Amino acid sequence: MLCPFSSTSTTSSSCTNLDTIYTCLFNNNVSVYPTRNDSAATTYYYNLLDFSIQNLRYAEPFMPKPEVIIVPGSKEQLVSSVMCCRQSSFEIRVRCGGHSYEGTSSVSLEGSPFVVIDLMKLDGVSLDLDSGTAWVQGGATLGQTYYAISQASNVHGFAAGSCPTVGVGGHISGGGFGFLSRKYGLAADNVVDALLVDAQGRVLDRESMGEDIFWAIRGGGGGIWGIIYAWKIRLLNVPNTVTCFILSRSGSKTYVSQLVHKWQLVAPMLNDYFYLSVSIRAGPDEINSQFNGFYLGPRNEAISILNKTFPELGLLKDDCKEMSWIESVLFFSELDNTFNVSLLKERYFNKKTYFKAKSDYVRTPISMDGIMAALDVLKKEPKGHIILDPYGGAMQRISEEAIAFPHRKGNLFGIQYLVEWKEEDNYTNWYIEWIREFYNTMAPFVSSKPRAAYVNYMDLDLGVMDYLFLNTSSANHNHAVERARLWGQKYFLNNYDRLVKAKTTIDPLNVFRHQQGIPPMFPR
Repeated sequence: MLCPFSSTSTTSSSCTNLDTIYTCLFNNNVSVYPTRNDSAATTYYYNLLDFSIQNLRYAEPFMPKPEVIIVPGSKEQLVSSVMCCRQSSFEIRVRCGGHSYEGTSSVSLEGSPFVVIDLMKLDGVSLDLDSGTAWVQGGATLGQTYYAISQASNVHGFAAGSCPTVGVGGHISGGGFGFLSRKYGLAADNVVDALLVDAQGRVLDRESMGEDIFWAIRGGGGGIWGIIYAWKIRLLNVPNTVTCFILSRSGSKTYVSQLVHKWQLVAPMLNDYFYLSVSIRAGPDEINSQFNGFYLGPRNEAISILNKTFPELGLLKDDCKEMSWIESVLFFSELDNTFNVSLLKERYFNKKTYFKAKSDYVRTPISMDGIMAALDVLKKEPKGHIILDPYGGAMQRISEEAIAFPHRKGNLFGIQYLVEWKEEDNYTNWYIEWIREFYNTMAPFVSSKPRAAYVNYMDLDLGVMDYLFLNTSSANHNHAVERARLWGQKYFLNNYDRLVKAKTTIDPLNVFRHQQGIPPMFPR
Protein backbone atom coordinates (compact mmCIF):
# COMPACT_ATOMS: atom_id res chain seq x y z
CA MET A 1 0.00 0.00 0.00
CA LEU A 2 1.86 3.07 -1.28
CA CYS A 3 -0.60 5.86 -0.71
CA PRO A 4 0.26 6.69 2.94
CA PHE A 5 3.50 8.22 1.65
CA SER A 6 1.62 10.71 -0.48
CA SER A 7 0.50 14.23 0.31
CA THR A 8 -1.69 14.54 3.41
CA SER A 9 -4.29 16.40 1.34
CA THR A 10 -4.91 13.41 -0.90
CA THR A 11 -8.52 12.17 -0.90
CA SER A 12 -9.41 8.50 -0.54
CA SER A 13 -10.29 8.34 -4.23
CA SER A 14 -6.97 9.88 -5.18
CA CYS A 15 -5.28 7.49 -2.75
CA THR A 16 -6.66 4.54 -4.69
CA ASN A 17 -5.57 6.13 -7.95
CA LEU A 18 -2.08 6.75 -6.56
CA ASP A 19 -1.78 3.11 -5.53
CA THR A 20 -2.82 2.15 -9.05
CA ILE A 21 -0.32 4.41 -10.81
CA TYR A 22 2.57 3.57 -8.47
CA THR A 23 2.04 -0.14 -8.98
CA CYS A 24 1.64 0.21 -12.73
CA LEU A 25 4.74 2.37 -13.16
CA PHE A 26 6.80 0.17 -10.82
CA ASN A 27 5.85 -2.93 -12.79
CA ASN A 28 6.97 -1.20 -15.99
CA ASN A 29 10.26 0.08 -14.52
CA VAL A 30 9.31 3.73 -15.01
CA SER A 31 10.86 6.34 -12.70
CA VAL A 32 8.23 8.12 -10.62
CA TYR A 33 8.71 10.84 -8.01
CA PRO A 34 5.88 11.49 -5.55
CA THR A 35 5.88 14.02 -2.74
CA ARG A 36 6.40 12.00 0.45
CA ASN A 37 6.37 12.69 4.15
CA ASP A 38 10.14 12.34 4.59
CA SER A 39 12.00 15.59 3.96
CA ALA A 40 14.68 14.28 1.58
CA ALA A 41 12.18 12.83 -0.89
CA THR A 42 9.99 15.92 -0.67
CA THR A 43 12.98 18.17 -1.38
CA TYR A 44 13.91 16.07 -4.42
CA TYR A 45 10.32 16.20 -5.70
CA TYR A 46 10.18 20.00 -5.51
CA ASN A 47 13.64 20.42 -7.02
CA LEU A 48 12.59 18.26 -9.95
CA LEU A 49 9.26 20.07 -10.30
CA ASP A 50 10.82 23.53 -10.24
CA PHE A 51 13.83 22.65 -12.39
CA SER A 52 11.95 23.20 -15.64
CA ILE A 53 9.31 25.74 -14.60
CA GLN A 54 10.56 28.76 -16.50
CA ASN A 55 7.84 31.25 -15.50
CA LEU A 56 8.19 31.61 -11.73
CA ARG A 57 4.54 32.64 -11.42
CA TYR A 58 3.75 28.94 -11.71
CA ALA A 59 6.30 27.82 -9.12
CA GLU A 60 4.54 29.70 -6.33
CA PRO A 61 3.49 27.58 -3.29
CA PHE A 62 -0.22 28.26 -3.86
CA MET A 63 -0.12 26.84 -7.40
CA PRO A 64 -1.52 23.29 -7.81
CA LYS A 65 1.15 20.58 -7.71
CA PRO A 66 1.21 17.24 -9.53
CA GLU A 67 0.56 14.12 -7.48
CA VAL A 68 3.63 12.54 -9.07
CA ILE A 69 6.28 13.42 -11.63
CA ILE A 70 6.94 10.65 -14.14
CA VAL A 71 10.29 10.54 -15.96
CA PRO A 72 10.29 7.86 -18.69
CA GLY A 73 13.64 6.87 -20.14
CA SER A 74 12.62 5.03 -23.30
CA LYS A 75 9.87 4.83 -25.89
CA GLU A 76 8.44 1.77 -24.15
CA GLN A 77 8.44 3.53 -20.79
CA LEU A 78 6.73 6.53 -22.36
CA VAL A 79 3.95 4.29 -23.66
CA SER A 80 3.65 2.66 -20.23
CA SER A 81 3.47 6.09 -18.59
CA VAL A 82 0.51 7.08 -20.73
CA MET A 83 -1.32 3.82 -20.10
CA CYS A 84 -0.67 3.93 -16.34
CA CYS A 85 -2.09 7.46 -16.23
CA ARG A 86 -5.16 6.29 -18.12
CA GLN A 87 -5.71 3.44 -15.66
CA SER A 88 -5.47 5.75 -12.65
CA SER A 89 -7.65 8.53 -14.14
CA PHE A 90 -5.21 11.38 -13.51
CA GLU A 91 -5.03 14.44 -15.73
CA ILE A 92 -1.82 14.40 -17.79
CA ARG A 93 0.53 17.33 -18.29
CA VAL A 94 3.45 16.80 -20.67
CA ARG A 95 6.67 18.74 -20.13
CA CYS A 96 9.65 19.05 -22.47
CA GLY A 97 11.53 22.21 -21.49
CA GLY A 98 8.92 23.88 -19.29
CA HIS A 99 8.75 27.11 -21.28
CA SER A 100 4.96 27.19 -21.59
CA TYR A 101 4.20 30.87 -21.03
CA GLU A 102 1.11 30.06 -18.97
CA GLY A 103 2.56 27.05 -17.15
CA THR A 104 0.33 24.49 -18.86
CA SER A 105 3.13 21.89 -18.97
CA SER A 106 3.60 21.93 -15.19
CA VAL A 107 0.30 23.07 -13.65
CA SER A 108 -3.35 22.13 -14.01
CA LEU A 109 -5.72 24.94 -13.04
CA GLU A 110 -8.84 22.85 -13.52
CA GLY A 111 -8.87 21.54 -9.94
CA SER A 112 -8.48 17.86 -10.84
CA PRO A 113 -5.56 15.74 -9.55
CA PHE A 114 -2.88 15.57 -12.22
CA VAL A 115 0.55 14.19 -13.00
CA VAL A 116 3.46 15.57 -15.01
CA ILE A 117 5.19 13.36 -17.57
CA ASP A 118 8.61 14.98 -17.90
CA LEU A 119 10.56 14.05 -21.04
CA MET A 120 13.96 15.32 -19.87
CA LYS A 121 15.58 11.87 -20.23
CA LEU A 122 14.29 11.52 -23.79
CA ASP A 123 16.75 14.01 -25.23
CA GLY A 124 18.71 12.09 -27.86
CA VAL A 125 19.64 13.54 -31.26
CA SER A 126 20.61 11.19 -34.08
CA LEU A 127 21.90 12.70 -37.34
CA ASP A 128 22.10 11.27 -40.84
CA LEU A 129 24.10 13.68 -42.98
CA ASP A 130 23.70 11.50 -46.08
CA SER A 131 19.93 12.05 -46.05
CA GLY A 132 20.21 15.52 -44.52
CA THR A 133 17.89 14.62 -41.64
CA ALA A 134 17.96 14.01 -37.90
CA TRP A 135 15.72 12.30 -35.37
CA VAL A 136 15.32 14.53 -32.30
CA GLN A 137 13.59 13.15 -29.23
CA GLY A 138 10.80 15.29 -27.81
CA GLY A 139 12.61 16.04 -24.54
CA ALA A 140 15.71 17.47 -26.21
CA THR A 141 16.23 21.20 -25.95
CA LEU A 142 16.95 23.50 -28.88
CA GLY A 143 20.44 23.94 -27.51
CA GLN A 144 21.07 20.19 -27.41
CA THR A 145 19.78 19.91 -30.97
CA TYR A 146 21.93 22.76 -32.25
CA TYR A 147 24.99 21.36 -30.44
CA ALA A 148 24.54 17.88 -31.95
CA ILE A 149 24.22 19.34 -35.44
CA SER A 150 27.34 21.47 -34.98
CA GLN A 151 29.41 18.50 -33.86
CA ALA A 152 28.57 16.65 -37.07
CA SER A 153 28.74 19.49 -39.60
CA ASN A 154 29.72 23.14 -39.88
CA VAL A 155 27.50 23.73 -42.90
CA HIS A 156 24.18 22.55 -41.46
CA GLY A 157 21.74 24.18 -39.08
CA PHE A 158 18.07 24.20 -38.13
CA ALA A 159 15.40 26.90 -38.20
CA ALA A 160 14.06 27.29 -34.67
CA GLY A 161 14.11 29.68 -31.72
CA SER A 162 17.01 31.47 -30.05
CA CYS A 163 16.50 30.29 -26.45
CA PRO A 164 18.64 27.13 -25.96
CA THR A 165 16.67 25.68 -23.02
CA VAL A 166 13.34 25.57 -24.89
CA GLY A 167 12.11 21.99 -25.40
CA VAL A 168 11.91 20.75 -28.98
CA GLY A 169 8.66 18.86 -28.42
CA GLY A 170 6.54 21.88 -27.53
CA HIS A 171 8.42 24.42 -29.66
CA ILE A 172 7.82 22.58 -32.94
CA SER A 173 4.26 21.73 -31.91
CA GLY A 174 3.49 25.46 -31.91
CA GLY A 175 5.38 26.27 -35.11
CA GLY A 176 8.81 27.42 -33.96
CA PHE A 177 9.91 30.82 -35.33
CA GLY A 178 13.59 31.77 -35.33
CA PHE A 179 16.46 33.57 -37.01
CA LEU A 180 16.46 31.23 -40.02
CA SER A 181 12.70 31.37 -40.58
CA ARG A 182 12.80 34.08 -43.24
CA LYS A 183 15.08 31.77 -45.24
CA TYR A 184 13.66 28.33 -44.43
CA GLY A 185 10.31 28.80 -42.68
CA LEU A 186 9.44 27.56 -39.21
CA ALA A 187 10.85 24.59 -37.36
CA ALA A 188 7.56 22.80 -38.05
CA ASP A 189 7.89 23.50 -41.78
CA ASN A 190 11.06 21.42 -41.71
CA VAL A 191 9.65 18.30 -40.05
CA VAL A 192 9.42 15.28 -42.36
CA ASP A 193 8.20 12.62 -39.91
CA ALA A 194 7.31 12.13 -36.27
CA LEU A 195 6.62 9.45 -33.69
CA LEU A 196 3.50 10.26 -31.68
CA VAL A 197 2.31 8.30 -28.63
CA ASP A 198 -1.46 8.67 -28.64
CA ALA A 199 -4.04 8.21 -25.88
CA GLN A 200 -4.35 4.51 -26.70
CA GLY A 201 -0.63 3.96 -26.25
CA ARG A 202 0.02 3.50 -29.95
CA VAL A 203 3.30 4.76 -31.42
CA LEU A 204 2.33 6.36 -34.72
CA ASP A 205 4.62 7.57 -37.47
CA ARG A 206 3.57 9.84 -40.32
CA GLU A 207 2.13 7.01 -42.38
CA SER A 208 0.19 5.33 -39.57
CA MET A 209 -1.17 8.55 -38.05
CA GLY A 210 -2.25 9.87 -41.46
CA GLU A 211 -1.63 13.20 -43.14
CA ASP A 212 -4.42 15.04 -41.29
CA ILE A 213 -2.86 14.31 -37.90
CA PHE A 214 0.67 14.92 -39.18
CA TRP A 215 -0.57 18.28 -40.45
CA ALA A 216 -2.14 19.12 -37.08
CA ILE A 217 0.81 18.31 -34.83
CA ARG A 218 3.01 20.74 -36.79
CA GLY A 219 1.95 24.11 -35.46
CA GLY A 220 -1.37 23.10 -33.87
CA GLY A 221 -0.15 23.62 -30.32
CA GLY A 222 1.52 21.39 -27.76
CA GLY A 223 0.12 19.05 -25.14
CA ILE A 224 -3.16 18.20 -26.86
CA TRP A 225 -2.50 15.55 -29.55
CA GLY A 226 -0.58 12.97 -27.58
CA ILE A 227 3.11 12.97 -26.71
CA ILE A 228 5.76 13.50 -29.36
CA TYR A 229 8.44 10.87 -28.76
CA ALA A 230 10.59 12.20 -31.60
CA TRP A 231 10.60 14.57 -34.57
CA LYS A 232 12.44 13.81 -37.81
CA ILE A 233 13.75 17.16 -39.00
CA ARG A 234 15.33 18.37 -42.23
CA LEU A 235 18.84 19.76 -41.78
CA LEU A 236 19.32 23.11 -43.48
CA ASN A 237 22.31 24.55 -45.31
CA VAL A 238 24.19 27.40 -43.69
CA PRO A 239 27.40 29.09 -44.88
CA ASN A 240 30.72 28.76 -43.07
CA THR A 241 30.49 32.45 -42.14
CA VAL A 242 27.50 34.41 -40.91
CA THR A 243 27.33 38.01 -39.69
CA CYS A 244 25.76 39.15 -36.43
CA PHE A 245 25.25 42.40 -34.59
CA ILE A 246 23.40 43.75 -31.57
CA LEU A 247 23.02 47.48 -31.99
CA SER A 248 21.56 49.82 -29.39
CA ARG A 249 19.99 53.12 -30.38
CA SER A 250 18.69 55.31 -27.54
CA GLY A 251 17.13 58.73 -27.52
CA SER A 252 13.91 60.68 -27.45
CA LYS A 253 10.48 59.30 -28.20
CA THR A 254 10.53 61.03 -31.58
CA TYR A 255 13.94 59.62 -32.51
CA VAL A 256 13.10 56.04 -31.59
CA SER A 257 9.65 56.18 -33.21
CA GLN A 258 11.22 57.31 -36.49
CA LEU A 259 13.71 54.43 -36.39
CA VAL A 260 10.98 51.88 -35.64
CA HIS A 261 8.72 53.30 -38.34
CA LYS A 262 11.50 52.90 -40.91
CA TRP A 263 12.37 49.43 -39.59
CA GLN A 264 8.86 48.10 -40.30
CA LEU A 265 9.16 49.25 -43.92
CA VAL A 266 12.58 47.65 -44.37
CA ALA A 267 12.95 44.47 -42.28
CA PRO A 268 10.10 42.41 -43.79
CA MET A 269 11.29 43.29 -47.31
CA LEU A 270 14.97 42.35 -46.92
CA ASN A 271 16.21 39.34 -48.84
CA ASP A 272 15.74 35.94 -47.22
CA TYR A 273 19.32 35.84 -45.93
CA PHE A 274 18.66 38.71 -43.52
CA TYR A 275 16.89 38.76 -40.17
CA LEU A 276 16.60 42.12 -38.41
CA SER A 277 14.46 42.42 -35.29
CA VAL A 278 14.01 45.26 -32.85
CA SER A 279 13.19 45.29 -29.14
CA ILE A 280 12.12 48.43 -27.31
CA ARG A 281 12.05 49.43 -23.67
CA ALA A 282 11.85 52.76 -21.87
CA GLY A 283 14.15 54.10 -19.16
CA PRO A 284 13.60 57.08 -16.88
CA ASP A 285 15.19 59.58 -19.26
CA GLU A 286 15.19 58.00 -22.71
CA ILE A 287 13.86 55.14 -24.81
CA ASN A 288 16.13 52.34 -25.99
CA SER A 289 15.74 50.33 -29.17
CA GLN A 290 17.94 47.30 -29.74
CA PHE A 291 18.38 45.90 -33.24
CA ASN A 292 19.45 42.27 -33.58
CA GLY A 293 20.86 41.53 -37.02
CA PHE A 294 21.71 38.13 -38.50
CA TYR A 295 22.92 37.61 -42.06
CA LEU A 296 23.75 34.36 -43.85
CA GLY A 297 26.94 35.67 -45.38
CA PRO A 298 29.99 37.91 -44.87
CA ARG A 299 30.07 41.22 -43.06
CA ASN A 300 30.68 43.43 -46.10
CA GLU A 301 27.50 42.16 -47.77
CA ALA A 302 25.39 42.74 -44.65
CA ILE A 303 26.69 46.28 -44.21
CA SER A 304 26.17 47.10 -47.89
CA ILE A 305 22.56 45.91 -47.83
CA LEU A 306 21.58 47.80 -44.67
CA ASN A 307 23.38 51.00 -45.55
CA LYS A 308 21.36 51.14 -48.77
CA THR A 309 17.98 50.18 -47.31
CA PHE A 310 18.26 51.51 -43.75
CA PRO A 311 20.94 54.23 -43.59
CA GLU A 312 19.24 55.76 -40.53
CA LEU A 313 20.53 52.81 -38.49
CA GLY A 314 24.13 53.92 -39.08
CA LEU A 315 25.60 50.40 -39.13
CA LEU A 316 29.43 50.36 -39.05
CA LYS A 317 31.98 47.65 -39.73
CA ASP A 318 32.98 47.46 -36.07
CA ASP A 319 29.35 46.81 -35.10
CA CYS A 320 29.35 43.48 -36.96
CA LYS A 321 31.01 40.20 -36.09
CA GLU A 322 31.68 37.31 -38.43
CA MET A 323 31.30 33.85 -36.94
CA SER A 324 30.00 30.34 -37.56
CA TRP A 325 26.28 29.55 -37.40
CA ILE A 326 26.64 27.67 -34.10
CA GLU A 327 28.54 30.63 -32.61
CA SER A 328 25.68 32.89 -33.66
CA VAL A 329 23.31 30.76 -31.57
CA LEU A 330 25.44 31.52 -28.52
CA PHE A 331 25.79 35.17 -29.53
CA PHE A 332 22.04 35.78 -29.41
CA SER A 333 21.32 33.51 -26.45
CA GLU A 334 21.41 34.57 -22.81
CA LEU A 335 24.27 32.20 -21.97
CA ASP A 336 27.53 34.10 -22.54
CA ASN A 337 29.74 35.34 -25.36
CA THR A 338 32.71 33.01 -24.90
CA PHE A 339 31.60 30.81 -27.82
CA ASN A 340 31.83 27.72 -25.61
CA VAL A 341 29.32 25.68 -27.61
CA SER A 342 29.16 22.94 -24.95
CA LEU A 343 27.06 25.38 -22.89
CA LEU A 344 24.22 24.67 -25.30
CA LYS A 345 23.80 21.24 -23.73
CA GLU A 346 22.79 22.71 -20.36
CA ARG A 347 19.06 22.30 -19.58
CA TYR A 348 18.82 24.65 -16.63
CA PHE A 349 18.08 28.31 -17.29
CA ASN A 350 19.50 30.36 -14.42
CA LYS A 351 17.89 33.70 -15.35
CA LYS A 352 14.30 32.79 -14.61
CA THR A 353 11.79 35.53 -13.88
CA TYR A 354 8.14 36.09 -13.19
CA PHE A 355 6.56 37.27 -16.42
CA LYS A 356 3.42 37.82 -18.45
CA ALA A 357 3.35 37.95 -22.25
CA LYS A 358 0.95 38.66 -25.10
CA SER A 359 1.29 38.73 -28.87
CA ASP A 360 0.01 40.35 -32.06
CA TYR A 361 0.52 40.32 -35.82
CA VAL A 362 0.83 43.43 -37.98
CA ARG A 363 -0.35 43.43 -41.61
CA THR A 364 -0.33 47.18 -42.32
CA PRO A 365 2.55 49.47 -41.26
CA ILE A 366 1.82 51.14 -37.94
CA SER A 367 1.43 54.89 -38.20
CA MET A 368 3.74 57.26 -36.37
CA ASP A 369 0.84 58.02 -34.03
CA GLY A 370 0.52 54.32 -33.25
CA ILE A 371 4.23 53.94 -32.53
CA MET A 372 4.20 57.05 -30.33
CA ALA A 373 1.21 55.65 -28.42
CA ALA A 374 3.10 52.39 -27.85
CA LEU A 375 6.13 54.27 -26.53
CA ASP A 376 3.90 56.25 -24.16
CA VAL A 377 2.68 52.99 -22.60
CA LEU A 378 6.24 51.63 -22.40
CA LYS A 379 7.33 54.70 -20.47
CA LYS A 380 4.90 53.76 -17.70
CA GLU A 381 6.71 50.51 -16.88
CA PRO A 382 10.53 50.12 -17.17
CA LYS A 383 10.23 46.34 -16.64
CA GLY A 384 8.18 45.97 -19.81
CA HIS A 385 9.39 45.71 -23.37
CA ILE A 386 8.28 44.59 -26.81
CA ILE A 387 10.03 42.49 -29.47
CA LEU A 388 9.19 42.96 -33.15
CA ASP A 389 10.08 39.96 -35.34
CA PRO A 390 10.14 40.46 -39.13
CA TYR A 391 8.26 38.10 -41.40
CA GLY A 392 8.41 38.11 -45.19
CA GLY A 393 10.75 35.88 -47.17
CA ALA A 394 9.86 32.21 -46.87
CA MET A 395 7.17 33.11 -44.35
CA GLN A 396 5.44 35.02 -47.13
CA ARG A 397 5.69 32.22 -49.67
CA ILE A 398 4.57 29.20 -47.64
CA SER A 399 0.82 28.62 -47.72
CA GLU A 400 -1.17 29.29 -44.54
CA GLU A 401 -2.65 25.81 -45.00
CA ALA A 402 0.68 23.98 -45.42
CA ILE A 403 0.75 23.14 -41.70
CA ALA A 404 -1.52 24.15 -38.82
CA PHE A 405 0.41 27.39 -38.17
CA PRO A 406 -1.36 29.95 -40.43
CA HIS A 407 0.36 33.34 -40.02
CA ARG A 408 1.99 33.72 -43.42
CA LYS A 409 1.30 35.93 -46.42
CA GLY A 410 0.47 39.52 -45.60
CA ASN A 411 2.05 39.60 -42.15
CA LEU A 412 4.81 42.19 -41.90
CA PHE A 413 5.92 41.28 -38.39
CA GLY A 414 4.89 39.80 -35.09
CA ILE A 415 4.82 41.61 -31.76
CA GLN A 416 5.65 40.01 -28.45
CA TYR A 417 4.71 42.08 -25.38
CA LEU A 418 6.58 41.15 -22.21
CA VAL A 419 6.78 42.35 -18.64
CA GLU A 420 9.22 40.61 -16.29
CA TRP A 421 9.95 41.01 -12.61
CA LYS A 422 12.38 39.30 -10.27
CA GLU A 423 10.30 38.30 -7.29
CA GLU A 424 6.72 37.91 -6.26
CA ASP A 425 5.56 41.16 -4.69
CA ASN A 426 2.55 43.40 -4.28
CA TYR A 427 3.03 44.77 -7.79
CA THR A 428 2.13 41.57 -9.63
CA ASN A 429 -1.37 42.80 -10.45
CA TRP A 430 0.06 46.10 -11.65
CA TYR A 431 2.40 44.37 -14.12
CA ILE A 432 -0.40 42.24 -15.53
CA GLU A 433 -2.81 45.16 -15.78
CA TRP A 434 -0.09 47.22 -17.45
CA ILE A 435 0.50 44.67 -20.22
CA ARG A 436 -3.24 44.36 -20.75
CA GLU A 437 -3.45 48.13 -21.14
CA PHE A 438 -0.62 47.97 -23.68
CA TYR A 439 -2.43 45.24 -25.62
CA ASN A 440 -5.66 47.26 -25.65
CA THR A 441 -3.83 50.39 -26.78
CA MET A 442 -2.45 48.54 -29.81
CA ALA A 443 -5.81 47.22 -31.00
CA PRO A 444 -6.32 49.83 -33.78
CA PHE A 445 -2.89 49.14 -35.27
CA VAL A 446 -2.69 45.34 -35.52
CA SER A 447 -4.51 42.50 -37.27
CA SER A 448 -8.25 42.17 -36.70
CA LYS A 449 -11.26 39.94 -37.42
CA PRO A 450 -9.79 37.99 -35.75
CA ARG A 451 -6.99 39.68 -33.89
CA ALA A 452 -4.30 37.05 -34.38
CA ALA A 453 -1.87 35.59 -31.83
CA TYR A 454 1.03 33.11 -31.77
CA VAL A 455 0.22 29.91 -29.89
CA ASN A 456 3.81 29.53 -28.60
CA TYR A 457 3.27 32.83 -26.76
CA MET A 458 0.22 31.40 -25.01
CA ASP A 459 -2.06 33.97 -23.41
CA LEU A 460 -4.90 32.81 -21.16
CA ASP A 461 -6.45 36.27 -21.39
CA LEU A 462 -7.79 35.17 -24.79
CA GLY A 463 -10.13 32.71 -23.07
CA VAL A 464 -10.02 29.37 -21.27
CA MET A 465 -12.00 26.17 -21.27
CA ASP A 466 -14.06 25.68 -18.12
CA TYR A 467 -13.93 21.89 -17.89
CA LEU A 468 -15.78 21.83 -14.57
CA PHE A 469 -18.70 23.59 -16.26
CA LEU A 470 -18.60 21.23 -19.22
CA ASN A 471 -18.34 18.12 -17.09
CA THR A 472 -21.43 18.99 -15.05
CA SER A 473 -23.79 19.16 -18.00
CA SER A 474 -23.69 16.88 -21.00
CA ALA A 475 -25.63 19.45 -22.99
CA ASN A 476 -22.70 21.82 -22.68
CA HIS A 477 -20.34 19.37 -24.38
CA ASN A 478 -21.72 20.57 -27.68
CA HIS A 479 -20.55 24.09 -26.89
CA ALA A 480 -16.91 23.17 -26.23
CA VAL A 481 -15.83 23.67 -29.83
CA GLU A 482 -17.45 27.11 -29.99
CA ARG A 483 -16.01 28.11 -26.63
CA ALA A 484 -12.52 27.16 -27.81
CA ARG A 485 -13.05 29.18 -30.98
CA LEU A 486 -12.42 32.29 -28.82
CA TRP A 487 -8.69 31.54 -28.82
CA GLY A 488 -8.59 28.87 -31.53
CA GLN A 489 -9.28 31.26 -34.38
CA LYS A 490 -6.79 33.80 -33.03
CA TYR A 491 -4.03 31.20 -32.96
CA PHE A 492 -5.03 29.22 -36.06
CA LEU A 493 -7.32 31.45 -38.16
CA ASN A 494 -9.11 29.40 -40.84
CA ASN A 495 -7.28 26.23 -39.79
CA TYR A 496 -9.23 25.94 -36.54
CA ASP A 497 -12.09 23.76 -37.78
CA ARG A 498 -9.69 21.36 -39.48
CA LEU A 499 -7.80 21.07 -36.18
CA VAL A 500 -11.04 20.19 -34.37
CA LYS A 501 -11.61 17.36 -36.86
CA ALA A 502 -8.06 16.11 -36.36
CA LYS A 503 -8.50 16.22 -32.57
CA THR A 504 -11.72 14.23 -32.86
CA THR A 505 -9.85 11.59 -34.84
CA ILE A 506 -6.74 11.22 -32.69
CA ASP A 507 -8.09 11.94 -29.19
CA PRO A 508 -11.92 11.79 -29.13
CA LEU A 509 -12.01 11.46 -25.32
CA ASN A 510 -9.87 14.59 -24.87
CA VAL A 511 -7.27 12.80 -22.77
CA PHE A 512 -4.57 15.31 -23.67
CA ARG A 513 -5.86 18.74 -22.83
CA HIS A 514 -5.27 22.01 -21.01
CA GLN A 515 -7.15 25.26 -20.53
CA GLN A 516 -6.51 26.45 -24.07
CA GLY A 517 -6.58 23.13 -25.87
CA ILE A 518 -8.63 22.20 -28.90
CA PRO A 519 -11.59 20.00 -27.92
CA PRO A 520 -12.97 17.15 -30.00
CA MET A 521 -16.49 17.28 -31.40
CA PHE A 522 -18.56 15.55 -28.77
CA PRO A 523 -21.30 13.22 -30.02
CA ARG A 524 -24.80 14.52 -29.54
